[in-house]
Amino acid sequence: MSQHVADPPAPATVRPPSLLRSRNFLLLWSGQTVSELGTRIAGVAVPLLAAETLHASVFQVSLLTFLAWLPYLLVSLPAGILADRVDQRRLMILCDLGRGALMLSLPIAALIGQLTLGYLYAVVGLSGVLTVLFTVAYKSLLPGLIPATQLVDANAKLIMSQDAAELIGPTAGGVLIGLVGAARTFLSNGLAFLVSALTLLLIRPVPRAPEKRERMPLRVEMTDGLTFIRSQPILLSILACTTTSNFFVMASSSIEVTFMLRELHASPVQVGLVFSVSAIGGLVVGAFAGRLSARIGSARVIWVAMAAPGPFYLLMPLAQPGWGVLLYGVGLAAFSANAVLYNVASTSYRQRITPSAILGRVNAAFLWICFGVIPLGALLGGALGTALGLRTALWICVLGTWSACLFVVFSPLRGMRDTPEPGLAS
Repeated sequence: MSQHVADPPAPATVRPPSLLRSRNFLLLWSGQTVSELGTRIAGVAVPLLAAETLHASVFQVSLLTFLAWLPYLLVSLPAGILADRVDQRRLMILCDLGRGALMLSLPIAALIGQLTLGYLYAVVGLSGVLTVLFTVAYKSLLPGLIPATQLVDANAKLIMSQDAAELIGPTAGGVLIGLVGAARTFLSNGLAFLVSALTLLLIRPVPRAPEKRERMPLRVEMTDGLTFIRSQPILLSILACTTTSNFFVMASSSIEVTFMLRELHASPVQVGLVFSVSAIGGLVVGAFAGRLSARIGSARVIWVAMAAPGPFYLLMPLAQPGWGVLLYGVGLAAFSANAVLYNVASTSYRQRITPSAILGRVNAAFLWICFGVIPLGALLGGALGTALGLRTALWICVLGTWSACLFVVFSPLRGMRDTPEPGLAS
């Protein structure tokens, strides 16, 4: 519960140094920018490789999305314990090296004639496990590199990189696939992970006083994050909102490339262009995320960001062949804007109110639930697309995505403007 405390004497205001002068943050940011670019190229290459080179069916293509996200359901909670126990930066480096090796193995397998749908499934699934470990460590490492007052700015910059990669990566991926083929395109993704590993290696760890931790039974540690979330009504509402949104977004994502190829008759370059157009919304909003958060309110912006862009999602199933395919990009751009503003605000809220000793486990609990439903959403998308047709399936998915805002619109966030100080959250 919130509690009223006497206001202490106001200290002299000390403006924190710009993040652009932080060596550690710049290294993390640059490495993640390159990594995200490679990942977005692969995001186009994987379904195109399956659908066109390996002649996979609609459901078989959706299984790739299922396998990529299934590890969040299986290993997120153990990953949280690991991230709280080991050096997070070293764990991230090992994950990057492993993912780089897996991506580089795809063109090699194609070269020797051993690239099959089963092998692609294995690479995607193993990469997913390493991505879970990396993501839990990554979200827990950031608050230790910068002051708490700069978390919104840092998260906005990192998410801006994701959208910049979304702007450039898919189009670059479509062009690369046209030039060298889908399999060889994975060379760029593998090299991007190696660059990320190098930048992490160059980060100078921030000295920390060792924390004494009482070793508890594994079952108790695995549920620590969930216990903390249950004690925080706002975190619980954010968890429900994010989970619902992720479920329906991934249902549509698992069929969107197939929809554009088979319903809209788009070329690989057009598919890449649609994803690039979609990134503009997130890129523009990301550039002003800090200002928007300050103007609207760092707590209020969470539900506003989820509710406002919803009508534009309806443009996605309304897309038509030819120039009408850009309607899909406009709908995705609206979601991208929502995702940037919402994720910056909600992630910063979670990082700010969670004790550092259990941040890894709280992040892992969020990933376990929010991302754990993603493979189920991918299966739903494939099943709906097969049973009802791709366009009808998209209508169901976009309406489900918009409905997620109800969890935060009708939550204690509506009575708040800004995020409370650590220790005062209810």
